Amino acid sequence: MPVTDETALIESFGLRVQLICRQLQLVQQTLRSYEQQIAAAYAAHPDREIFASLPGAGPVLGPRLLASMGSQRERFGAAADVQQYTGIAPVTKRSGGSCYIHRRYLCPKFHKQSFHEYSKESILWSRWAAAYYLQQRVKGCPHHTAVRALAYKWQRVIFRCWQNRTPYQETVYEAALRKSGSPLVTLFGKVELGKSPFKNPVKKS
Repeated sequence: MPVTDETALIESFGLRVQLICRQLQLVQQTLRSYEQQIAAAYAAHPDREIFASLPGAGPVLGPRLLASMGSQRERFGAAADVQQYTGIAPVTKRSGGSCYIHRRYLCPKFHKQSFHEYSKESILWSRWAAAYYLQQRVKGCPHHTAVRALAYKWQRVIFRCWQNRTPYQETVYEAALRKSGSPLVTLFGKVELGKSPFKNPVKKS
């Protein structure tokens, strides 16, 4: 059943829909222009190779991570500065005998979300990242808590690569984990790239 048969209402709302459609077309054109300029700036940036080497950092997350770190390396003296500024590092509150740890609220949301989203994506591309995420979930951490903990780890790695102007190498990092006797190495066999290690555990035959 039609809502109304009044011609005036139908025609006026029809014009309104056409207007909204034209506005959406302009928005889409503007977004494409933004994407083209971002891609061009990213391709020409001297630090592109560093962020393009991160597993899972494609044409969207790569530029976002680069923009979050910036080009002024003297801006951050240590990885902890990046972790606290972007809101990935948790906040610890102590009063008397009580201790409370919670996520950071006052921080630049774009930077925080960029590292959070990258860490979630890296679980599908990096074996040690998937192993670390699995370790946190098995401990009882919720999904986003585990992803933030992984982002905390990634920021240390990214900061060092960024400071040294050296692209990331997965094999080098895994070798360092084996040398230090990290418990993550024992979980490598329980993850499969491209799948969530917690939702899709590897079944041994």
